[in-house]
Amino acid sequence: MSNFDRDKWNAKYADISFAPTEPSAALAGLSEYLPSRGSALDIAGGAGRNAIWLAKRGLETTLADISAVGLKLARDRAAASGVEINTLEIDLEQQPLPVGPFHVISSVCYLGRDLFPQFPRLLVDQGVLVVIQPTKRNLERHKKPPFDFLYDEGELRNLVTGLEIIHYHEGWSVDDRHDAVLVARKPALSVV
Repeated sequence: MSNFDRDKWNAKYADISFAPTEPSAALAGLSEYLPSRGSALDIAGGAGRNAIWLAKRGLETTLADISAVGLKLARDRAAASGVEINTLEIDLEQQPLPVGPFHVISSVCYLGRDLFPQFPRLLVDQGVLVVIQPTKRNLERHKKPPFDFLYDEGELRNLVTGLEIIHYHEGWSVDDRHDAVLVARKPALSVV
């Protein structure tokens, strides 16, 4: 991302009404697949709604995002919720993800195709990757995210290597987006 992107997200998170506080309903609906112990990485989680939810589940959670303003808001909201999260200001297009290992990696509404090769080595054995991202069909009802930030239908499933897909669905979600929803697990005793 560029400084323009950083400035754009900082400006958006400066208006705290921009950032919802409740976790993604689509993510919360996947709770049966997620552990309640261990470590979690929430990718591009902005003001922390999903990171806080993961921390409340009992996971030691790191939120990685480009916006310093969003990360501060996330820390403040986490403290007000009685949980602690770690935050990492990172440009996901220029810097590698934190080393981990993680029991859960979540990515909700962030299109990061180039991150998929990193996921298997960042997860513990039996660790879980959750990706929720709108597809291009979402444009039938919504103008955002724009075309360049949407998956082709069926694309998300094909991005996963080195992990076992345990749940996959594309369709209109409880968040009223046409989402591709993926849960994948790293096999036990995996060599990556």
